[in-house]
Amino acid sequence: MNRYVIIGGGVAAVGCIEGIRKADTEGSITLISGEKKTVYCRPLISYYLQGKTDFEKMKYRSDEFYEKNNCKLVYDTAVSIDKDAKTVTVSSGEKIPYDKLCVATGSSPFVPPFTGLDNVSAKFSFMTEDDAAEIEKAVDENSRVLIVGAGLIGLKCAEGLCGRVKSITVCDLAERVLSSILDEPCAKLMQNVLEENGISFMLGDSAEKFDADKAYMKSGAVVDFDVLILAVGVRANVSLVKEIGGETERGIIIDEKMKTSVEDIYAVGDCSQGVNALTGQKNVLALLPNAVMQGETAGQNMAGADTVFDKGVPMNAIGFFGYHALTAGIYEGEMTEEKTDDSVKRLFVKDNRLVGFMLLGDIERAGIYTSLIREKTPLDTIDAEAIKISPSLLPFSLKYRKIKLGGSKS
Repeated sequence: MNRYVIIGGGVAAVGCIEGIRKADTEGSITLISGEKKTVYCRPLISYYLQGKTDFEKMKYRSDEFYEKNNCKLVYDTAVSIDKDAKTVTVSSGEKIPYDKLCVATGSSPFVPPFTGLDNVSAKFSFMTEDDAAEIEKAVDENSRVLIVGAGLIGLKCAEGLCGRVKSITVCDLAERVLSSILDEPCAKLMQNVLEENGISFMLGDSAEKFDADKAYMKSGAVVDFDVLILAVGVRANVSLVKEIGGETERGIIIDEKMKTSVEDIYAVGDCSQGVNALTGQKNVLALLPNAVMQGETAGQNMAGADTVFDKGVPMNAIGFFGYHALTAGIYEGEMTEEKTDDSVKRLFVKDNRLVGFMLLGDIERAGIYTSLIREKTPLDTIDAEAIKISPSLLPFSLKYRKIKLGGSKS
């Protein structure tokens, strides 16, 4: 009977459990979770700050999920892997043996070595339920909040706190919000929405040092605050595999079967660096659906199946105050664009295929575009012009519609 071990307790780990059980109902599964709680949906933590949800509703699977799948939970931190003895050592000193191991350790906040940061009285990251709970305790209606980082994490925190505190200032060295996702015109649309809801920005500027609850900016400005949120970026948690000689770059290098370079060890989710289906290059594709699909693929292969996940593409789903943006793929080739005062639709076509899109405002039926990219559908096999104007399944062949809508396999 196989012994399966999973390090990490997020959605990628859930996918792995479900993948294992599709192929093996008998083997033992042990899940090691350093966060010491069952799986939840991380993107919802900003809605917790808004009072729109609670931790019980944020659960990604029921508490009974683990028992039903005969999965033992170990609430501890994995500190090392012995690839020869095939054991994982946790902080208590216990050694957990495995036949197949999946590393789903996610990522951690990157905190630059700011001078004086240790003297800040109330500083937080914003990645976990615990972070959200601590911020919730720290703020009140008189709080002045400074957020360092105008990426997705920082802006979701700003949205969550809006209306609950006295002021919110977001700073970033980049000249625009969401600089890794949106270009300047699209970023400006999103910034306008945030500013209309009372969030202030200091872009092209960032904190250089701190003195108690004062931030000294590169521009020479001084910002007083009561609560500091550090959302500069994240780094994949690769150390467990790197320390045993596994191949790593920005993430743990994996193939299309989720295998690492170390025998019988797989990696999935935000800690992994897998194949970008559009470019063939290996990228960190940090997105919840990718993590789940990677996990399921790894689980099945750990249990003896032979399957691949070869549809990983860069994607981002963003929304603030009811205004949404979706991006996917790469921005190469011929671009077509439709714009209004508050919406943008850009489609990128290369070699007879849709390879990317950027949608702001009107994102209805974006799944059609995503499917075209993932499936690498030749545009000359469908009514491509109709798809560009109004995405629907009607321009597709009857056979395709039967597969998508009726469950047909052929």
